[in-house]
Amino acid sequence: MRRRYRPSGTPLASHRLAERVQVVGYETERDDRRPALRVADTGRVTREPLEAGRNLAYSLGKRHCAGVTDETGHRACDEGDTPYCDAHTSTWVCARCTGTCLKDEMDCYDDHAIYLAAFAPATFKVGVTRAWRLRTRLREQGADRAAHLRTVSNGRIAREIEARIAREYTDRVRVPDKIAGLHRSVDESAWSDTLAAFDHEETFDFDYGFELKSGAVPETVVTGEVVGVQGRVFVLERGGTTYAVDLRDLVGYEVRAEASDRELQSSLGAF
Repeated sequence: MRRRYRPSGTPLASHRLAERVQVVGYETERDDRRPALRVADTGRVTREPLEAGRNLAYSLGKRHCAGVTDETGHRACDEGDTPYCDAHTSTWVCARCTGTCLKDEMDCYDDHAIYLAAFAPATFKVGVTRAWRLRTRLREQGADRAAHLRTVSNGRIAREIEARIAREYTDRVRVPDKIAGLHRSVDESAWSDTLAAFDHEETFDFDYGFELKSGAVPETVVTGEVVGVQGRVFVLERGGTTYAVDLRDLVGYEVRAEASDRELQSSLGAF
């Protein structure tokens, strides 16, 4: 898979945030939306687009619980736990399911897809999602390649199959591992050998709109020119160095509309 970095000749005008706001969430790319940070100011939540070529200039302040956001707006919380305190942390029990329902009553009776997702260069993850959102789920995770193995009639069956496959293939990939592979391609031989062991219905090859020539430096920063977003990994360039930010690591920070002057690690390519 190629990720094409298309620099903008004229970066978009900087969108001015309020004097002080808090990052309370993020949105990954879907067919009907572009990636963005969700920021709150005195109860009102707005989107801060992460569009390639755009210049951002925000400094990070205090980090604390991101509170709660619903259809009425945002309610702040000053607890120090991040990104959410115990009172504002929700647990999705289905993520821990292996076929034995952990809810009071099973409710996953719609079609579920079992898939393998490939992350460069050779990390292959098994996963489950509702069949209708398969492609969306794969892009949310930032997969480079994927294969739809099969569709079953409910979540319980899907989780049983996933648990069996997970004895050999991982069922989770850490963000640092995704960042380490941003500038690399999927190992064709390893991927082909893996697919040969499974019957599958279709395969996917994803393009996130940018290509890196060298590795990105992991950081937590929102100052620089946006290169692109892959899953929840936000890539930007600053001072000749490319940085990769886990969007979840930004949630809870108060931000100011001014460029950060914090010293950052530079890549060798910046010199």
